[in-house]
Parts: sequence; C-alpha cells; structure tokens
Amino acid sequence: MHCKFTVSSLDAICDLLCMHSPQALGMQHFSIKTSSFLENNFQSLPAGLISLLSSGRSLSSLCLSDNHLPRHFARKVFDTLVDASSSITVLDLSENNIAGWLSHFKYKNRSSTESSGTYNSLKSLKELNLRNCNLQMDDVDCLRYALVHIPNLEQLDLSDNPIETSGIRCLIPYFKETSHKYFPLVELKLESCELTCFGVCELLEALSSLRKPLNFLSIGGNSLGSEIGTALGKFLCGGIQALDIEDIGLGSSGFMRAGQEIVTETKLHSINISKNRGGIETARFLSKLFSYAPDLSTVNAKYNFMPKESLSILSSAVKAAKGTTF
Repeated sequence: MHCKFTVSSLDAICDLLCMHSPQALGMQHFSIKTSSFLENNFQSLPAGLISLLSSGRSLSSLCLSDNHLPRHFARKVFDTLVDASSSITVLDLSENNIAGWLSHFKYKNRSSTESSGTYNSLKSLKELNLRNCNLQMDDVDCLRYALVHIPNLEQLDLSDNPIETSGIRCLIPYFKETSHKYFPLVELKLESCELTCFGVCELLEALSSLRKPLNFLSIGGNSLGSEIGTALGKFLCGGIQALDIEDIGLGSSGFMRAGQEIVTETKLHSINISKNRGGIETARFLSKLFSYAPDLSTVNAKYNFMPKESLSILSSAVKAAKGTTF
C-alpha cells in the first residue's frame, strides 16, 4: 500500500517472483492498493505482471484498488486472467478510472464465442469489485457480455458509478436470460449509481423472476422517492435475506406503501432503512415487518425522525413477534 512504482520496477518485482521464488506458484494473494505509477502514459502491462498472472495457479485474489490505473491496464489484466483460465476467486479493480475497459467484449462475443460456442472463462471467480470506477451505461452493456466468461460469479459491486437507469436496463436482459436456469449471483451492490424509481422497479421485477433469489441487494444512496415503496414491499416477500435501502427518499408515504404490500412471510434477516425521514410511518412499517419476518435480527433505522409515539408501536411489535431476536 501507498507505494510509487515505475513500470520497470513492478516488472522487476514480478519477474523476481516468477523466476527465482518457488513460492510464487503457490502465492494466493497479490495486492497493490492506494499506490501509483510514476509514468503517466504507459501503454502496456509490465511483462512480469502478465507472467505472474498467467502462471500463478494458486492465486485466489487480486487487488489493484485505487492505483490511478488507466482502462487499458485493467483490460489487459482481465484479458490475461481469462486467457489463462485463471483460478482466481476475487478480483478488485475498484477506485480506478477505467471507463471503456470492457468495450472489446461486446464485439468479441458476437464475432467469435457465439459462433464457436467455446471460450476461456474464469470459472472460479466469485467476487468482482468495480466500485467507483467511473463506469457508464456502455460499460454495463459490455459487462453483460463479459459475464459470459464469469459463469459462477456470486458477488458484484457496481456502487458509486454513474450508470443511471439506462445502465441498469442493460443488465436486466442478463437477469431475464438466466431466470430459468442456474444463477449463482447472491449479492448485488448498486449504491449511489444515479438510479431512478422506474429503473429500480424494472430491476426488482427482473430479480423477482429468478429461480433462486438474491441473498443481498443494496440500492442505497439513489434518489428513488416514495413511489418505490410499492415495489420494495413486494420484493421483500420474494426471498431476499438482506436489503440496504439507506437514503433513497422513501419518506412517510413510501414506508406506508411498502408496508401495505407485505402480506406473506419473508426470509429477511437484515434491513437498513436509515436516512429516509419516514417519521411515525417508519415505526408502523417495522411493526408490520416484524410480524412477517421471523428471522429478522438486524435493523438499522437511524435518522428517520420517529416521534416518541413510535416507541410504543415498536415495543408492542417486538413483543408480539415470534422467533425474532434483536
């Protein structure tokens, strides 16, 4: 962490690991975090790093977070891992400005993989972190094609990227295409992505059609408004176990709408509804939720400006709830 590299120095380090260290082949974690290169316009990935990524058969996690990496660097890293059919399980490229890094996959898939039916893949990759990478709608569209090469992805973080509703609509076909078959994704983070109520409603509908529901969804930090309440209430009854809807602008009417839709038992374990200014309707929503979520164990409801009358509502609900622990 907190290093300054030249391309040649990183090349030398990786070369040394590959050529002179028997442990390199058994190395499980490789991380360069909050660092930078002294060169501003280097055009190629250090050959030593390519060799390390290609030959490190035991490498399980690669973190290149917050290193001011350009898109061609991230592209080459990903291509190298795919070409080597790496057994990596965690890839973290967060906090880098890499918009456009997957553009070639959209056309590669159309021209080659679809016609041949064969392609290299990262079958072991479970977690992909692309938080705050300045990704746009086109990047999400290209990601949909790249996901073909990550068939067992379980956790995807796209938070803090301005993908907007148009970006989410690029992902929805992917969810619909896989709704009738095995779908490994269990955790999706879309915090502060400049999403709208309409886009999230479409997303929730697509996620609800999955044969195996998500375990965790985070859409906090998006200005969705009270209108999203109805869709959220329905979604809560669909098998989700943890939901983060912090600071989405629900307000009192949004909580009221959500509560009206909770009519069947949910599998919810944890929920974050903080910073939604719901007032007493927050307490009424939670009261309804407690009676339909027997496994609920964690609730974050801070900054909802609940009046003192809320205490009696919540107290009665907690006492009446069966199997709920707080």
